[in-house]
Amino acid sequence: MTFTIRPLDPLKDASLVHGWVTDAKAGFWMMQDAKLVDVERAYMEIAADEHHHAFLGLDDGVPVFLMESYDPAHRELAGLYEARPGDVGMHFLVAPTDTPVHGFTRRVITAVMAHLFADPGTRRVVVEPDVRNTAVHKLNEAVGFVPEGEIEKPEKRALLSFCTRDRFEAATGVAA
Repeated sequence: MTFTIRPLDPLKDASLVHGWVTDAKAGFWMMQDAKLVDVERAYMEIAADEHHHAFLGLDDGVPVFLMESYDPAHRELAGLYEARPGDVGMHFLVAPTDTPVHGFTRRVITAVMAHLFADPGTRRVVVEPDVRNTAVHKLNEAVGFVPEGEIEKPEKRALLSFCTRDRFEAATGVAA
């Protein structure tokens, strides 16, 4: 089973995404107290930003995850590390569910990474999750990320990690 990924529509998808980013399990997304209008505004800003993009991942037509990609030389990590040509920053969030499926989140991050590496210009994927988010650190490692070290961002202490195409392919067996 494969996912399809489409651009997020800030107005049409805001209500759906609002429920995801404000869910108790999405604490590291840092939008727990966001109102619907805050989510609309945030994703309208992303839609208007040439260096930041938001997508929805669908499983058989049903939205099941949110994904963002960004240019770390211009957003999120600008000035916090030495960005290289071909670096792409990434965030992802799996939709909350009352019936978790074993291995689903790993399938999601694998699909996200394959999507990013489908662009031949992508040389490394960069992530900067909260240092306390041990669950995502394990997922990142499972798809080939290697931690570089901790960095201080305005909103959190983050674990800066990188994944090359070769590391992704070796870790997952997925050709990118």
